[in-house]
Amino acid sequence: MQLPSSSAIEFGGERMKYVSVPLVNGLNKTKGCEFAPKEISKILEKDFLKVDFDNDELDKATKKIYEFAFEILNKEKKVSFVGGDHSASYPLTRAFFDYCDNSGKKPCLIIFDAHPDCMEPMDPEFPTHEEWLRGLIDDGFPTKNILLIGARNLDNVEKSFLKEKGIRQIEMKSFLEDLNVTIESIMEFSSGKELYLSIDIDFIDPAFAPGTGCPEAGGLSSKEFLYLCDRMSKMKNLKAIDLVEINPKKDVGSLTVKLGAKILEKF
Repeated sequence: MQLPSSSAIEFGGERMKYVSVPLVNGLNKTKGCEFAPKEISKILEKDFLKVDFDNDELDKATKKIYEFAFEILNKEKKVSFVGGDHSASYPLTRAFFDYCDNSGKKPCLIIFDAHPDCMEPMDPEFPTHEEWLRGLIDDGFPTKNILLIGARNLDNVEKSFLKEKGIRQIEMKSFLEDLNVTIESIMEFSSGKELYLSIDIDFIDPAFAPGTGCPEAGGLSSKEFLYLCDRMSKMKNLKAIDLVEINPKKDVGSLTVKLGAKILEKF
């Protein structure tokens, strides 16, 4: 993607900026995720900055998200992006990658997800929510700086790709054995790098986060994950997070939306 030449956006103020990025590119599997930022902002009683785009025009939407993200990453100390489905993470992390490259920093991407999202893209320019990470890797993001946590439903194509690229993973059983040891591993992995956290809500067990399109049993409890977020929020190298795949249309008693708000509050 071409770097923006100038800024038309004014930032400043709060320590953490919240940005609504309701992109949905999940082949109709993730319809409803576009409503998450609005519902979460109501609970937080905060006005989110918005990237103005049309979901039906993926080329323009992806470009606008990338440009907005690149600008705000250069202007703000910390940013929270609220999706949308996981396809939004492609232009967001690509902007993060270019921001780091432009500023001489080492990018680090840590992903909490029940799925690796490394299927081969049908359209490399607009990866879906099942393809975005592979698209980013194909664009040159350094694989040694990627940590995938909690993936427990992997396609054989994804298993082969992750093995070929040498992507480091932490399995869910490691969390269950010792949460604090795993947190120390995360901090050690990201040390000396600029950190981006990508949080797919299906990382959490569906008993605590039912409002998502692809629930997978065997995740952390909401209490365990909020503790993890509290620890990670204190990491000085944390630059940005994204929170994706919350679907208010599939939620039960707003349980998942409320959890999403609590996760953002931790940061």
